[in-house]
Amino acid sequence: MHLIAAREIFDGETLWHGHALALEGGVLQAIVPAPEGAEVFGGTLMPGFVDLQVNGGGGVLFNEDTTARGVTRIAQAHATTGTAALLPTLITDTPDRTRAAVDAVAQAVAEGAPGVIGLHLEGPHLSMARKGAHDPALIRAMTDADEAFLLEAVQRLPNLMVTVAPESVSLERMHRLAASGVILSLGHTDCEYDTAMACFGAGVRCATHLFNAMSQLGNRAPGMVGAVLDAPQVSAGVIADGIHVHPAALRLALAAPKTDASLFLVTDAMPPVGSEITEFTLNGRRVLRRDGRLTLEDGTLAGADLDMPQALRVLGSLGLDRARALEMATRAPARLLRQDFGLGRLTPGKPCRAIRLDARGRYAGPV
Repeated sequence: MHLIAAREIFDGETLWHGHALALEGGVLQAIVPAPEGAEVFGGTLMPGFVDLQVNGGGGVLFNEDTTARGVTRIAQAHATTGTAALLPTLITDTPDRTRAAVDAVAQAVAEGAPGVIGLHLEGPHLSMARKGAHDPALIRAMTDADEAFLLEAVQRLPNLMVTVAPESVSLERMHRLAASGVILSLGHTDCEYDTAMACFGAGVRCATHLFNAMSQLGNRAPGMVGAVLDAPQVSAGVIADGIHVHPAALRLALAAPKTDASLFLVTDAMPPVGSEITEFTLNGRRVLRRDGRLTLEDGTLAGADLDMPQALRVLGSLGLDRARALEMATRAPARLLRQDFGLGRLTPGKPCRAIRLDARGRYAGPV
């Protein structure tokens, strides 16, 4: 039996202090009190991060390299920051590129690419009014052919997440897609509160990057933000980089009552993660990296220059309960998955796939 003691251990639900992982042959046997005199790692042992919105990394943008090789390079880049599993995310693109993305992820999964657990299609069935950095020329309503394509794709992938807007997708289509196993997320929409609630009733379980590219909370028009905060069964990804969401807004969202759903962290990461590049292209448009921001030349935010350890540090600056912050990067996103592969938790009797964060919250390698 091999013991690894740490200042704190998070198992996906509980934060243990002064305990140790008891391992045998790489399998977790138990989490036990650290023996007296044991060498103690001064940081955190925890499950690897789960990121459901990753556009790129390692200098690669998925939209520009929709191949199994490109997917693998992105996953490898994020593994160097502690991410154990991710959904490569295709931003609104052409039908041909979308088909290529499904093929690429299916191939990467079949080849056992570490960390690749499915696909997130963020568009093209969105609202023009809340397009953000998505190319307006490529945004369009969902057709019967599009729906049939998604119904086929969900059978090929362990997890398929699709961000949609009610302006472009009917409730009937949402219901059929959700019933087939597609993880539907509402985003890039200017819909009203009642419309968003109807979408949740049709099977939408999530919201994409809460507060960004959606109708905002008002006293007489709660908008989509109000609907998400008022729907206890709906989860929401959030970009905690201190840029996309004001700390006060994030604190208010964290106070919203939830049941088995919750806020979870996403990086919305672009190619700069794990690389030194200062610009790249998205649908033929330049994206610039400056002072922690990624923007189109007109100043529109275009994804995030963010990794999970950095997002956790932002949550820490808000004074959020430590266990909840760690859950937002691990177990909370894993709960949304159709096939979670045991991610987001440390389970006795299962292989231990824990990571280390040092005392300053930086990724310090696998256990």
